[in-house]
Amino acid sequence: MVAKRIIPCLDIKNGRTVKGINFQNLVDAGNPVELAKRYANQGADELVFLDISATLEERKTTRNMVLKIAEQINIPFTVGGGISSVEDVDVLLKHGADKISVNSSVLRDPNLINRLSHKFGSQCIVVAIDAKQIGEDWIVYSAGGTIPTKMELFEWAKEVELRGAGEILFTSMSHDGTKKGFAHNALYRLSQGVNIPIIASGGAGTSQHFIDVFTQGKADAALAASVFHFNEIPLISLKETLKMNHIKVR
Repeated sequence: MVAKRIIPCLDIKNGRTVKGINFQNLVDAGNPVELAKRYANQGADELVFLDISATLEERKTTRNMVLKIAEQINIPFTVGGGISSVEDVDVLLKHGADKISVNSSVLRDPNLINRLSHKFGSQCIVVAIDAKQIGEDWIVYSAGGTIPTKMELFEWAKEVELRGAGEILFTSMSHDGTKKGFAHNALYRLSQGVNIPIIASGGAGTSQHFIDVFTQGKADAALAASVFHFNEIPLISLKETLKMNHIKVR
């Protein structure tokens, strides 16, 4: 069995780490460089940095912040926000990112996935999908979860895999920040529908939720923010709990 990954997420706005509920009502969660260093020291498997307002503000990801974080950590580092070209990715990789996350730009131009995977390799390309359950359907949203699209979650996931994505970062907007657990049913369908790793995001509140996301949702990795930022679930104790429940972690 491949080891499951635990990934803290730094949502960045105006140079600070923020966290909200259902993508709204953001509150300050600390200095991103200090948090990144802390997570690397505590045994996080990877780190995700998302400049959450870059697309809405029509600007590029904060490159200097990426460089500062990369200098402080020794774990794989994924960066997203406002990435819309091969040139953007090239710059971020040179500033210390190991992988990049694309979302709104590939919804506008799906061929960008093909171009990026061809240039940099699929292992470098994470497609983030923000989706909300509306009735029986899961609708994909763009622009930081503000604009509904005509795309359906499971169809879009299959397409991004075919186009060369190496991983999918799925955030359930319905669960984000609620601390009531991940979207297990949707995650299970995703894991059965594609052959690339699924990173689960949205809803972590207890250690049991992480157990459930791996056993019920069949996710390959679990991403969380506030429970780590505010030390509600210490990373070291979370990994021990997972091991005790026969879930392989690094």
